[in-house]
Amino acid sequence: MTPRRFLIGAASVLAVLFAAGLTLAWHPAIAPEPAPVRASFQRSQIERGAELAAIGDCAVCHTRPGGPAYAGGRAIPTPFGRVYSTNITPDEATGIGAWSEPAFRRAMRDGIGRDGRHLYPVLPYPHFTRATDDDIAALYAFAMSRTAVHEAKPSNLLGFPFNQRLLLAGWNLLFLRPGPWQPDPAQDAEWNRGAYLVEGVGHCGACHTPHNALGAERGEDRFAGGAAEGWYAPPLQAANPAPLPWTAAELAAYLRTGYSPQHGAAAGPMTPVTAELARVPEADIVAMATYIASLLPHQTEASLKPQPENGDANATALFAGACGSCHALDAPMTRNGAPPLTANTGLHERTPVSFIQVILHGIPWQEGRAAPYMPGFADTLTDAQIAELATYVRRRFGGQPAAITPDDVARVRSGGGT
Repeated sequence: MTPRRFLIGAASVLAVLFAAGLTLAWHPAIAPEPAPVRASFQRSQIERGAELAAIGDCAVCHTRPGGPAYAGGRAIPTPFGRVYSTNITPDEATGIGAWSEPAFRRAMRDGIGRDGRHLYPVLPYPHFTRATDDDIAALYAFAMSRTAVHEAKPSNLLGFPFNQRLLLAGWNLLFLRPGPWQPDPAQDAEWNRGAYLVEGVGHCGACHTPHNALGAERGEDRFAGGAAEGWYAPPLQAANPAPLPWTAAELAAYLRTGYSPQHGAAAGPMTPVTAELARVPEADIVAMATYIASLLPHQTEASLKPQPENGDANATALFAGACGSCHALDAPMTRNGAPPLTANTGLHERTPVSFIQVILHGIPWQEGRAAPYMPGFADTLTDAQIAELATYVRRRFGGQPAAITPDDVARVRSGGGT
């Protein structure tokens, strides 16, 4: 073959590939429609949509701090920059009021907006694609029955090339596996219901599974632990570090209240998740807990006996002053049934990220809820003091020998993790 014919052939192949790529990347816009009125939906459908929205934590991501519910604008950090959540109220100009149900379903299943643009997978459509038609319709009914809010979201802060949505066609080709969730015939109805909610609308793997360099969940390490807004989301499988095994009943109580008498309290991004799950029917919570508990280890060899004092007088004094009134072995809270620090999962995790976050930011007060509260020490303790305190507590109560440095604390404080 002559060089000229080779170049012509190569150019033809590239042209075909480019055309195929454009075909995969291009999606037509779906014509706008007037926002449906609330009366067009059945009350039961709206109520079921509200329950599914709580399981999917829609309000958590689609409401900026102090902003109107579901009007978007919350900054979502990613390794590639900052993405702002969408207004999903039925405002026709700045929300999804002009979206038909097919347009909504396409976004949930395929990650394609009404205008044909690719949506960033901070919207967990790789999970929502598993949802049934009825559940997507219920979520649509719920969203369209919210109060319309005219509020445009800020522009995403993504550098080149991540601001080029065309790249998402390739991302979807590599990582999106559309199709309805399939039940496991070897399991009972409750387990399968829980698996559907956890793997689908609940998208628990979005936080509890590690991600690859392109931001996709590593399927081979499903539920092996991941990152969430600067916190560590522990494994939900055999690698879970809890010193005491989780039962389905304890998990159900934790998911609904944010507290387990055996394991401790929810903190960080898990706090609003449990607040949302408090509004979910008991049967769905029990099903989710049944499924997750089946993935977790049922035995443990961890000791709940604290290690002896290590002789560090300064660290002991820090613990006594900052933590001892609540967490000392003879403190009133411990005597009244609160779990000892030795049972706290966070102290047994392979990374100290979440424990440092708790020391920095505490567990916020939740008005109207009988939930745990802890003050943060970000403004009262230096990075060096927090590093010394965290090292002491993890060694004595969690059996973790590794030292935490002031640089580790500084990275967590700045949102970078360790």
